Amino acid sequence: MIKYGLDGMGGDNAPQSTCKGAVDALAKLDAQDVIYIFGNEDDLRNELSKYKYDEERLVIVPTTEVITNDDAPVKAIRRKKDSSMVVGLNKLNEGEIDVFVSAGSTGALMSGALLLIGRIRGIDRPALASIFPPMTGNKPALLLDSGANTDCKPNNYLEFGVMGSIYMSKVMGVENPEVALINIGSEETKGNTAAKEAYQLMKDAKNLNFIGNVESREIPDAPADVYVCDGFVGNVIIKYTEGLGMAFLNLLKDKLKSGGLGTKLAAATLKDKLRSFKGMFDYSEYGGAPFLGVKGAVIKMHGSSDAVAVSNSIIKAGLYVKNGVVDIIHDEIMKIAEAEE
Repeated sequence: MIKYGLDGMGGDNAPQSTCKGAVDALAKLDAQDVIYIFGNEDDLRNELSKYKYDEERLVIVPTTEVITNDDAPVKAIRRKKDSSMVVGLNKLNEGEIDVFVSAGSTGALMSGALLLIGRIRGIDRPALASIFPPMTGNKPALLLDSGANTDCKPNNYLEFGVMGSIYMSKVMGVENPEVALINIGSEETKGNTAAKEAYQLMKDAKNLNFIGNVESREIPDAPADVYVCDGFVGNVIIKYTEGLGMAFLNLLKDKLKSGGLGTKLAAATLKDKLRSFKGMFDYSEYGGAPFLGVKGAVIKMHGSSDAVAVSNSIIKAGLYVKNGVVDIIHDEIMKIAEAEE
């Protein structure tokens, strides 16, 4: 039995998307699993009244406050103690739920996870790990950090590589994941001081299938399963790729629509292919991004998540719990610490 926690008020489309997503996910989970949805009771009941569901398995936990993107993260966590996010994180810390999923403020969720739950022993900085859509073939990869830490030390990159490798193995089913360091060149001597020192640490790590540096232009050809960088670089890569993909698709559609009859017939023929192309950049297919390195299972969804994204995030969160990712990360980090002594 897994007890899921969902921030019912987090995200641009809440509570509509969170309620619909929770109902959809419930039908796909094990019969004994329960989803606890945190938020304003009246708003949640009003949305959930649109659907048929088992009220013993989808339970409302009333809260009176909401943390928004305009709130200062740390201040909001400390002051809005009855917010859907803070109550959910506290329930996770107290063991009343097994995982907490939210589309709310990234900064507040990270701050709350660190203040209320804490880091895994031996982890200097937890990382936000985002699935990077497949460009070549059908091979999604993991990019971390994708926004939690804008400045990193060499050992942080090593930690990111180890945690990312564990996640791809245990949640995404990738055997012996290949790990690469994003850099300005493939040579070992490229990059700033932190990158060069990180390269050596990752190269020497016995529990890491490190394949060296990759340049950002190589990522679409999927040379690795896990890409490691600081949060500034990772966030830029994620958002630029998402924007570029949508811009290219819109440009192509405009060109096809503006042509003659032959072009429009070709567009109709290519409709399914275009839909498939769009799906390559659709974050909703891959679920949320875990905060790897936190002592509890905390999953961050895209702020504009729809019901599909919410449902998929809940289901992926179940794999995170079932496969004991938090405990495995703890054990692997302890091995690294012991090897360094």
